[in-house]
Amino acid sequence: MSWASRPRSPSDRWSLAGAKRYPGRMIHRPHRPLSGLRLVLLAALLGTALPGFARGQVHYHEDGNPWKQRAGSGPDAEVEGWFYNLGIAGLRVQLVAERPTHLLVKHVFDGAPAARKVRPGDWIVGVGGESFRTEHRNGYGMDVFGPEGPILDFARALEESQDKQHKGLLALELERDGKALEVQLRVGRRRGVLSPTYPAECKKSELLLERLYAYIAEQQGEDGSWGNPVINTFAPLALLASGERSYARNVEKNARWHARTTQAVDDSSLINWRYMSAGIVLGEYYLATKERWVLAELEEIYTFLLSSQYTDTSQIDEKTRAERPQDLPKTAMRAHGGWGHNPGFEGYGPISMLTGQGALTLALLKHCGVDVDRERHDAAYAFLQRGSGRNAYLWYADEAAGQEDWADMGRTGAAGLANLLSPYDDKAYRKRAQAHALVIGEHPESFADTHGSPLMGMGYAALAANANPESFRRLMDANRWWFTLAECSDGSFYYQPNRDNAGYGGDSRLAASAVTALILSIPRRNLHVTGKPFAGAGR
Repeated sequence: MSWASRPRSPSDRWSLAGAKRYPGRMIHRPHRPLSGLRLVLLAALLGTALPGFARGQVHYHEDGNPWKQRAGSGPDAEVEGWFYNLGIAGLRVQLVAERPTHLLVKHVFDGAPAARKVRPGDWIVGVGGESFRTEHRNGYGMDVFGPEGPILDFARALEESQDKQHKGLLALELERDGKALEVQLRVGRRRGVLSPTYPAECKKSELLLERLYAYIAEQQGEDGSWGNPVINTFAPLALLASGERSYARNVEKNARWHARTTQAVDDSSLINWRYMSAGIVLGEYYLATKERWVLAELEEIYTFLLSSQYTDTSQIDEKTRAERPQDLPKTAMRAHGGWGHNPGFEGYGPISMLTGQGALTLALLKHCGVDVDRERHDAAYAFLQRGSGRNAYLWYADEAAGQEDWADMGRTGAAGLANLLSPYDDKAYRKRAQAHALVIGEHPESFADTHGSPLMGMGYAALAANANPESFRRLMDANRWWFTLAECSDGSFYYQPNRDNAGYGGDSRLAASAVTALILSIPRRNLHVTGKPFAGAGR
């Protein structure tokens, strides 16, 4: 078993995540590096630690986020906040700035290996016979992405404990009430360890998938939905990617739910997320089953997407003109071809994450036989190109953050997948797809910490990286820690804390499980988004 060392950024510049408030949540936009004085002032305002002032930077806030957030329902409702999961050990821990080489235990699950041996309030100071020495590096920015520190050390030791040599035993060094003690956890060996080629040719990946598929299917609602656009994209795709007939009914129920809840005209709020989800799921479903009833639904989705794509200033509503004049396009081509949360230019306009999904949806619809307007489709691709730097990293909108700057890769992943699946016979699309895959592979440490919906970002980043085998390998190797620590004792996967603090709640294990299942299913190549070739259609 080999663990890849944490990749380092080629730049020693430190990037702050700029914050811009919109109704309901925080939208973060990565900014170019700031001057020294402005950096200090902004850090003071945001409560952010500066390099050189505190080596053990972690991304949490003075108001208690993310630790104070709770899941009101679901399997994590008993936990007092949003803490790091330490894999099948059954522990939740908090990172503390004052003790950057320790982990503070906040919760112990009954029946887990740590139950009755570790207590809330204990400090984990070492694992596997080694004391922690490296300080936390968990943060948001080019030089602080990734798990370096006790989190990474624990992940390594936990997986190693499940190999033949360690016999399923994990030694923890604790500090309790100021006294040192050591306990040994019996984590067992039945789960085994990930292979060097995981998820391909990996027994553990197959065991994980067996449990994840069953867990996802059990969580489906009677109406066929799993609850929100993120899960209603990745859950059905994961079950369809399984290739197992036992889940065909679950996938069909979700496909028919998407069909019932979409139409050619829709003025619901935040609606574009719903239609991207529906188009991607129904597109893959039709290509897998060729059920003719789906075609009429795809035509409806296509009609809606054309109406909601921004192409002309006449689409800007009067409320936006009055309330957000600073966000209006300054030129005819600014934001042209993109999608925002809602049709037209409502709110602050088109964004890259939705535009990448829009371009992907139109690509799948074209492969299904829908007569897609090439000019409108290429307008979406052009939007994504304008937002990409020379290194192919895609920023928030249709303007590059910097030619070599980078941060979270979810948007880049959505754009890469859209280009990879382009239905047009032009090498430019495949070239862009490779460029997006390469930058994801060059900076895999931001994988688990991304904008808006980190879990959605993880899914698209992995799918896009798969276009380049070396990039995909680098991504999986660098994030082996996440797949080790996110696994829970019941077979589900957990949504670890991150900088966006969005989406943690009663369904967060379901969302994490769905995304994980699709990523681990990539080697099966049962979907076009996971590498299944198209049968001579428009390539």
